[in-house]
Amino acid sequence: MEYATQMDAARKGVVTREMEIVARKEGVDAEALRKLVAEGKVVIPANKNHRSLDPCGIGQGLRTKINVNLGVSNDCCNVEGELEKARLAIELGTDAIMDLSCYGKTEEFRRRLVEMSPAAVGTVPVYDAVGFYDKELREITASEFLGVVEKHARDGVDFMTIHAGINRETAARFKKNARLTNIVSRGGSLLFAWMEMNDRENPFYEYYDELLDICRKYDVTISLGDACRPGSIKDATDASQIQELIVLGELARRAWEKDVQVMIEGPGHMALNEIAPNMLLEKKLCHGAPFYVLGPLVTDIAPGYDHITSAIGGAVAAASGADFLCYVTPAEHLRLPTLEDMKEGIIASRIAAHAADIAKGVPGARRWDDEMSEARRSLDWERMFELALDPEKARRYREESRPQDEDTCTMCGKMCAVRSMNQVMGGIGRGGR
Repeated sequence: MEYATQMDAARKGVVTREMEIVARKEGVDAEALRKLVAEGKVVIPANKNHRSLDPCGIGQGLRTKINVNLGVSNDCCNVEGELEKARLAIELGTDAIMDLSCYGKTEEFRRRLVEMSPAAVGTVPVYDAVGFYDKELREITASEFLGVVEKHARDGVDFMTIHAGINRETAARFKKNARLTNIVSRGGSLLFAWMEMNDRENPFYEYYDELLDICRKYDVTISLGDACRPGSIKDATDASQIQELIVLGELARRAWEKDVQVMIEGPGHMALNEIAPNMLLEKKLCHGAPFYVLGPLVTDIAPGYDHITSAIGGAVAAASGADFLCYVTPAEHLRLPTLEDMKEGIIASRIAAHAADIAKGVPGARRWDDEMSEARRSLDWERMFELALDPEKARRYREESRPQDEDTCTMCGKMCAVRSMNQVMGGIGRGGR
């Protein structure tokens, strides 16, 4: 049967190859997954032109996924270096990679990334518009903005952040309600500036139907960007954020009417006690669409450690209903991340995602932990390294401080509780020698 998108297929009763792959990886029933895709509660970003894709599902009942941001900038324009980051991100288990390139002709990097990446690839087309057309922001036309979207879609991009929710009404709400950190979304600030300079409606909102036609043609998942996400905990859950969220819920329904898959993007910076209510609010206002959050960062005072503030917020957010975590590195707010920064951000985000999956009761999530606990009880160091989220670091720490007795570590030595209990309880595992 012919179908245009994963959602179109699901609504026609077709279990696609991509749905079968996702169902197998997640350990869920393919027919149940098809129904969730049809309802918009699960997305499978899978551009028809992304040949190397190993599809993943994002949404209700599935493992919490993580995304890695990378890309070239004016100050750090190193295509090979960013591709090296992409290869490491894939090796470390990222589910998606967003190309946030915002300098020069980005086509080479984007095409090479799509060609080599089995992970879903996302972009923010508005970042590319200025460089692509080589003209001032205010001079770019609505049709030119849409032209960049089609260019990215043709290149095989699986999902795109589109800041369509900051329309003139949302912008007016923002101007009436003072914020400590104003608009911190790069794409949101560009579109706000374009609207103000041209006294025009946001082109992605005004021509949303044309945008949807492009996405349907290539099966691009729209990630509806939160231009008014809070950039400080003081600005969280304010009028601008909620106004935009209401608009995003309306836009999600319009996308579904054309069988276009949708995710909703969310905060940002947010105090710990506000996270769970915000997740509930998003799911209510956006009709169960998958929620994609940046962090949230639960405090503003830790530059250099924002992978930790983000992981804390991400774990709470995902346990409370978020489906997709955008990683944050120690370099957040400070510089373009290095390979080591990126690794720390990925590990922190994967810890948060896994902790949330345990809390949500995702099938199989606890099995990994139980296997690690069994290895620890047996003092089976090799098995512990195999199961570790970062085997290299675990092995290096062990090698850097060798104990006298191989059944122990240098923290407790022969006073190791596990070793003692193994001996007392009957020689279980290697500790019973």
